[in-house]
Amino acid sequence: MLPRSSHLPTALPLCSTFHWALPTGLISASLGPIVVTDLSCLFMSVCDFTRIYSSVAGQCVSKCQHELKADLKQKFSRVSEGVAKAGDSTPLTQIFTELYITEGGALEVNQEHEVRHMETASRTPETTITCKDLFKTQPYSTEPIRLVLTKGVTGVGKTVLTQMFCLDWAEGRSNQDLQLLLPFTFRQLNVLRGTQFSLVGLLHHFFSSSKGLYSFHQLQVLFIFDGLDECRLPLNFNQTRVLTDPTEIASLDVLLVNLIRGTLLPSAHLWITTRPATASQIPAECISMVTEVRGFTDLQKEEYFRKRFKDQATAIISYIKSIRSLYIMCHIPIFCWILSTVLQKLLEQTEGPELPQTLTQMYVHFLVVQAKVQNIKYHQTSGVELHWTPDIKKMVQCLGKLAFEQLQKGNLIFYERDLSECGLDAAAASVYSGVFTQVFREEAGLYQDKVYCFIHVSVQEFLAALHVHHTFFSSGVNVLLERRPSLNMGIGRTNTEVLHCSAVDQALQSPTRHLDLFLRFLLGLSLEENQRLLQGLTTHKTSSQNNQKTIDYIKKKLDEGFSPDRSLNLLHCLNELNDHSLVQQTQEGMRKGHLCDRIMSPADWSALSFILLSSDSDLEEIDLRKYCGTETALLGLLPSTLYLNSCVGVLVSNVPLSPLTELCGLSPHSCGPLASVLSSSSLTHLDLSNNDLQDSGVKLLCSGLKSTPCRLETLSLSGCLVSEEGCAHLTSALKSNPSHLRELDLSYNHPGETGAQLLQALTMEPHCRLHSLRYKQILNKLIDLLLCSGEHDNTPYSEHPDRFNWFYQVLCSEELRGRSYFQVQWSGHVHVAVTYRELQRKGKSTGAVLGGNNKSWCLFCSDEGFSVWHNDQETVLPKRPESNTVGVYVDSEAGVLSFYCVSDRLTLLHSFCTAFTQPLVPAIGFRFTSLGSSVVLWSIENKKQYLTWN
Repeated sequence: MLPRSSHLPTALPLCSTFHWALPTGLISASLGPIVVTDLSCLFMSVCDFTRIYSSVAGQCVSKCQHELKADLKQKFSRVSEGVAKAGDSTPLTQIFTELYITEGGALEVNQEHEVRHMETASRTPETTITCKDLFKTQPYSTEPIRLVLTKGVTGVGKTVLTQMFCLDWAEGRSNQDLQLLLPFTFRQLNVLRGTQFSLVGLLHHFFSSSKGLYSFHQLQVLFIFDGLDECRLPLNFNQTRVLTDPTEIASLDVLLVNLIRGTLLPSAHLWITTRPATASQIPAECISMVTEVRGFTDLQKEEYFRKRFKDQATAIISYIKSIRSLYIMCHIPIFCWILSTVLQKLLEQTEGPELPQTLTQMYVHFLVVQAKVQNIKYHQTSGVELHWTPDIKKMVQCLGKLAFEQLQKGNLIFYERDLSECGLDAAAASVYSGVFTQVFREEAGLYQDKVYCFIHVSVQEFLAALHVHHTFFSSGVNVLLERRPSLNMGIGRTNTEVLHCSAVDQALQSPTRHLDLFLRFLLGLSLEENQRLLQGLTTHKTSSQNNQKTIDYIKKKLDEGFSPDRSLNLLHCLNELNDHSLVQQTQEGMRKGHLCDRIMSPADWSALSFILLSSDSDLEEIDLRKYCGTETALLGLLPSTLYLNSCVGVLVSNVPLSPLTELCGLSPHSCGPLASVLSSSSLTHLDLSNNDLQDSGVKLLCSGLKSTPCRLETLSLSGCLVSEEGCAHLTSALKSNPSHLRELDLSYNHPGETGAQLLQALTMEPHCRLHSLRYKQILNKLIDLLLCSGEHDNTPYSEHPDRFNWFYQVLCSEELRGRSYFQVQWSGHVHVAVTYRELQRKGKSTGAVLGGNNKSWCLFCSDEGFSVWHNDQETVLPKRPESNTVGVYVDSEAGVLSFYCVSDRLTLLHSFCTAFTQPLVPAIGFRFTSLGSSVVLWSIENKKQYLTWN
């Protein structure tokens, strides 16, 4: 044996085929013409050895890379659209359409249904990023990108995106700095659950081209793990042991956890794709960047349908746009394929066909198309008329049961054991996947183990709904409740109502929202046109009267005030039942301006939010002052502003509330949700004037103002009771995010000298774009009062046509223009009001009384309390006088009138929100029995007594 030399390498060789043949005195390398027979070479210099070693290792990596690229080209160069095996394959580069990928996003548990997620996310603009740039260092960071987590709903194109990334690398178009690219799917890994590998052994197992490599530390390697949501491995990041040696054998979950942590092969890059619901499984500290695949943009949708329909494309696109629920779903590429499949068959078979108008109708047609294909294939029919043969009926029923059972478990992929639980064997599943390839598909895993799935989760949910519908009306069993309907449930209800009401209740109670789309389908199946298409498969027929009871039940639920997302899904359910009455009623109120004149119910607010989100036009501004309602309902509407791409302005200044909520404006509590609005990158203008936000509300608001995505340019907080503390919060927020806000209105607040100095200093900082700052109060002086006090008048006045001849009232001569503020010190019983000058002066009808008509607005003050009057309607206010001074704020252009109690602080008593049609003037009135009452009108700048009534 030769002695160990310090010149020999102690690390594991990069390439396993470079070896020492010490017994024969030979040193050989199988990858190159290196045959050394002189034993003196054992004492070669370290530099020479390193050079030879690196050369051979480089050749080994190059050979592995070359073979790997060849394998990936063969695997990903051609794909079948929509299904895995059916149809002719097409070059991926030919059909691939660039997807809309955004950077950023939250990692919290997302319990929103994926269709609802698309309805909202598709309207939320974010920073976009291209697929080829995922692992390039971003301009805002110097840290290299190690792990990218890409979210996206089922069918949006995540898998195709990874395949295109691999193909671009294999064909030399992008990311050539990567030496090895190793794609896995969790479906493949699931099959090996319980098997143990070293990391090196796992790579050799999946990639035969890598069998010459044993060390990857010095290589640029990218691991792709597609489909985290399908992972059935126990990924426990808290308790899994640390593993650093790539040659140490462990279970797959241990290997994955340590790869993701970065303790195993820390130099490697990782790309993980997942549905939004499972994104939170990966700890945030392990992730360098979160991206989201949004699918097709509106332009990409049109491009897709123009390729599919050519001459009829314009009409098809117009039709799809007219049905908002279908148009939204078209953000998902595979849904575009489903929709195209249905429309193509309808256009081929019929002249001027009746096209689907709801989501349920579309999926019924899709099922019918597949059944007709089977009839043509196995029964030699023309395919024009549909005959539900016993084989097809059994097939649909079996698939429906499987769909429902797995939906309840939250599974999107199934194995043979899952099939057997539903009474299906592998042979039957293969038949179904061979016939209904566009509904149910079979894929080969490692060693050709079979996994099964529906082509999209929406297809699974539709078939699950069909199973529940058919089972209930054929056997009386409500599988949602796992029992027959009880006598109590059936009292006074039809069978249809029993089924539908129980489904609505379950969907509303589901913490994961997994029944949202299922509920839409279940209700839609009760429509006569859908039952006509399914005649022969299902036998039950429902009447419009029965459906009306379901509609009434849903409207009742809407008035119970569920969360905005759940309420919006109920409105989609009404749409599937072909009931648009609630939305149409709200639209009519919007057109006529009636919404501001009535107290809106939770159902009204849900309908209004539904209209905003379903609007074809891009709204540039939402004026929430137009809509009166509770603060809770208003905040339920606010999230709608987040999902409107072009909405650049939101006005919520002085939104009055119903009498049940003390008729006050937005409270400090409202500012938490408002901060989320600020995080919308499209929002540039926000007017919150004349709301009782206070410093605590401003602090909450600043959490959104300082966030990086905030692009707000104009913020109005006029009359929001902001003091020095609030100004300090604003200053801190603008220092954190100084690049966007240009205008800040803090007029009619109390910033004090310190607050004013902080904000003024901010405008001098070079990085701050704030150039317009308003914080001074500009109060109008009220002079030249016209007074008539009857026989008690202590001052002789000449006759004047504007003098009241019955009531003790007086109007100011100067009008309140723009924003105005005055204060009144009172004693006794006093009416403080603003009015149009054309107020009736003669007689004793309500037309001449302050607050007794639609031309004046009045606050009555007494030691017993306050009340407000307008149009002869009194509202007693619960607040007791804290002082004998009230403040009156008027914004004529905004239509805002607010009364305050003034002590050491301002307390909002009441606000009116209306459209003033004429100039306003201040007015004072006394009761007939108010001898000894007095008022003093004054401004901050120049206190002045105007009137005393003795």
